[in-house]
Amino acid sequence: MKNNNPEIIKKVKKIEIKTKRLVNEVFGGEYQSIFKGQGIEFSEVRPYQYGDDSRLIDWKVSARHNTPFVKVFSETRELNILIMFDASHSTYFSAAGNKREIAGEIASVLTFSALKNNDKTGLILFSDGVEKFIPLKKGRKHSLNIVTQVLTFNAENPKTDIGKAIREVNHYLKRKSIVFIISDFFTDDFQHELKILSRKHDVIGIMINDDFEENIIEKGIIPVKDIETGETFFINGKKYKLSYRENYKTHKNKIKEIFKNSGTDLIMLKSSEDYYPLLFKFFKMREKRFR
Repeated sequence: MKNNNPEIIKKVKKIEIKTKRLVNEVFGGEYQSIFKGQGIEFSEVRPYQYGDDSRLIDWKVSARHNTPFVKVFSETRELNILIMFDASHSTYFSAAGNKREIAGEIASVLTFSALKNNDKTGLILFSDGVEKFIPLKKGRKHSLNIVTQVLTFNAENPKTDIGKAIREVNHYLKRKSIVFIISDFFTDDFQHELKILSRKHDVIGIMINDDFEENIIEKGIIPVKDIETGETFFINGKKYKLSYRENYKTHKNKIKEIFKNSGTDLIMLKSSEDYYPLLFKFFKMREKRFR
């Protein structure tokens, strides 16, 4: 862990203890079967033998040697897990609890799960683009560094551009990986970029919501500061509150459609509720789906 601040070290240790149960239970058992498209990779070519599947013939090698060769694939148990973590200023807002803290805990669960299963993990911290990239590696020291960065990193730019961040990730990732995007997704349309990413990688979005936007009609006069722009405005009157709430629902539905149209999964969590049961249910569902 690169940060030697005693308070930060204490916080990281506390998160590790808190998330231990989730690591054991949410990702226990058939850990590998939770993720699609993993476990088999090209190993070598060898001369064709009677009974081999003709679909495995490597035609380029066969032509070069003037005799048929087939591709051989082997099982690989190692996974590459990349966490895309939204560090923009909007993630600090929450009426019920800090969205950033919840996002940090979830990222820690993923990191410690990969550590337990001897997998590689990497981290992308982004705002309106990638601000920090920690390459895929193994080991406890590396994992603790990722968790520390997630809990302490402050983005230079307050705004969010997931599409731009995804384009950079597509450039970084050479091997098939599991990519978790943790964000509140207050950003422009990123469907095109997400579709390209999901063609090669297994992508899972984790959207952190707040009750404030959906229950705003029940409040009085509400001063609201846009954390990304610094602008303060007041929401008053039933008409304006209904409009604000409907706009937020439209935003949520838009994010759902983007992930659905991209053929990727999306978990939607609220900052006011315990995320453990939803995470547990989601990953158990995926385990059955890909078993």
